[in-house]
Amino acid sequence: MPLNIIRDDLTRVKADALVTAANEWLAGGGGVDGAIHRAAGPELLAECAKLGGCPTGEARITGAGRLPCKFVIHAVGPVWEGGTHGERELLASCYRAALTLAVKHKCKSVAFPLISAGVYGYPKEEALRVAVETIGAFLRGHELEVTLVLFDAASFQAADSRFADIKSYIDDRYVGEHEDAPNLRSRREREAHALSLLLLEKDVEVHYHEARPASRRPPKPKAPLPASALKPVPLETVLGKLAETFSQRLLRLIRERGLTDVEAYRRANVSRKVFSKIRSNKDYHPSRATACAFVIALGLSADEARALLLSAGLALSNASKFDLIVQYFVERGETDVLKVNEALFSFGQPLLGGA
Repeated sequence: MPLNIIRDDLTRVKADALVTAANEWLAGGGGVDGAIHRAAGPELLAECAKLGGCPTGEARITGAGRLPCKFVIHAVGPVWEGGTHGERELLASCYRAALTLAVKHKCKSVAFPLISAGVYGYPKEEALRVAVETIGAFLRGHELEVTLVLFDAASFQAADSRFADIKSYIDDRYVGEHEDAPNLRSRREREAHALSLLLLEKDVEVHYHEARPASRRPPKPKAPLPASALKPVPLETVLGKLAETFSQRLLRLIRERGLTDVEAYRRANVSRKVFSKIRSNKDYHPSRATACAFVIALGLSADEARALLLSAGLALSNASKFDLIVQYFVERGETDVLKVNEALFSFGQPLLGGA
């Protein structure tokens, strides 16, 4: 199941279990923990009092009081002391402990805050990296939908120095939406262009044009087109040349890479439900986020990526920052979807995969 990263108030997120960044005494406090306790009411604190605390790096589970979820999981993260006192492992440990409790209590979904990144002082970019890596590794072996909820997500956007080269890549290639650039096409022309590329790949010649506004002056007469250009392409010829659909091509690529279906959709951060639809419907039309997730997860080359996207009627464009970031990682052979999602999140873009 997928890992999602969103900006929201954790107490408003729908999930079977909410994780709170607790202290060792499980006594409530400020920040996220205080908000959880206020929303849950005194019943939550009464349950916590019976647990006798929780060591750093571990987690405990209780009922949810007045919250609409089934459980609250209390995860105790480390206080940042410069990174030399085992903080990273303790932080990863409390995420694993919380996830294990969620699975043990048959939760299908769980929502986390960014643990230790508030008053405990853990650097936010590093805390996000630990969270994504730890949750991602856990999800390789479990069916669970996880949401990472950041209250102040704006502070992450494009601030991480790890993504400076991505920013340069975008700046060098990005065509702004309202820029008067010769290679910026209308939506209709882009769609027709993508279809043309797919058909030309199958040796079908296609002619299309964009309707233009009427001119006050009559247009100059043009030389007649040759008879070969006027001859229509039979629909049967076009359809016969379209060979593989997205579903067929994707399933073939998964087989060629020696992956099982489960391995493939978990690597792509895609839910089992979505993958089931892809497998059962050869004409399934994926979202851009889903198609690009499989491009990364399968480690497709630039040509393979282009062909898979075209089979879904999609193409990467220099007019989209999302597309450029995906293109950046394709060129570098990246296969970790969650790493790509960190970059997409930092630039305020939609994430790959999802439910």
